[in-house]
Amino acid sequence: MKLVCCGDATDLATWSSTPLFLLQAGLKQGLFQGGLALHPQQLRRRGRLWNLKQVFTTGKAGGFQYSRTFTRALLAQARLAPDQPLALLSHFPLLPCHPWPTSWRVDYYIDATTQQVLADYGSGDRLATAYRQQVLERERRAYQAAGAVICMAQWAADSVINDYGINPAKVHVVPGGANLDEGQLAQLPPVPLPPPPSAEHPLRLGFLGKEWQRKGGPFLLELWGALQQRGIPTVIRAIGPDPAKLPAHPALQPLGFVNKQRDTARFVAELRSWHFGTLFSDAEAFGISNRECLRLGVPLLAHALGGIPSTLPDAGCGQLFAVHPSAAEVADWIAARLSPYAGYLACRAKLAPRWREFTWAAAVEQLTQILI
Repeated sequence: MKLVCCGDATDLATWSSTPLFLLQAGLKQGLFQGGLALHPQQLRRRGRLWNLKQVFTTGKAGGFQYSRTFTRALLAQARLAPDQPLALLSHFPLLPCHPWPTSWRVDYYIDATTQQVLADYGSGDRLATAYRQQVLERERRAYQAAGAVICMAQWAADSVINDYGINPAKVHVVPGGANLDEGQLAQLPPVPLPPPPSAEHPLRLGFLGKEWQRKGGPFLLELWGALQQRGIPTVIRAIGPDPAKLPAHPALQPLGFVNKQRDTARFVAELRSWHFGTLFSDAEAFGISNRECLRLGVPLLAHALGGIPSTLPDAGCGQLFAVHPSAAEVADWIAARLSPYAGYLACRAKLAPRWREFTWAAAVEQLTQILI
């Protein structure tokens, strides 16, 4: 079986490195024989011409990545023989383009359906209505023809079943793992747990991701105010966003981009210094950052939106709030969890030994049971 995505599955820079870490774990356990190295950037000129044509024919410029032209040209880069038996596990719902050769077996492992991407992330406004329906119909036929449709979250699985009418018997949920190098993690020394919040050592709330606005950064500033009112000194540690684009705020401590592969020790020490990781997104298909926090023994605060609930298997991993909670509600929960502080430390002590649950190795074991 080969792993395919909308890009180079062997490149750390592709899709937040998710395909690569899945591929590496799958190669070790014998699920994969390799991954396809596809290069969508080589199709940019063709995409501009395609989108220009869309303007004249539909009045909407967008959607090249969902077209037959794109998916066929992209997969053609791999020069796969249509008459040779081949098994593909695809991260992209429209790749390969359906119908595919009868000698191929195709399964899917997705974080969201195209219907969810277009609706929840707002990108559907760029597509003409008729073209959008055509795309979704091709996706439905692809799911029907696939061996299995595996989703990272129950949210996506519900869409496959309800929006596309796919038989629930062929739809599965396998949460993704942390995009962290397990070999490097094994060599790192222990990191002390964070001390009780004080003026000298404030409560640390962690933000991990490039998109400050979408992933709930502004809510964290509201939460800071509510915690201040409760006498809990707090700072917000932000990895990912461009510091120049963040608001000026006394509690916000931007760290910029931290390379998890080349600067693993710094990344791990930073996350383990947090009292809680956070993810209060406006739209979220899954949340690999949550799995990275849990892999490192850091509990989470998030709300039950999109695929986020599938990243936290139980209450021992932190707290899921109803969508868009008030800052006061979250601050009250934090205050209760921190008092007594020994109770908070006990929760961390129980979470840390569960690290393997949140790895790609564990996900591959589940995928193998479905696919082999």
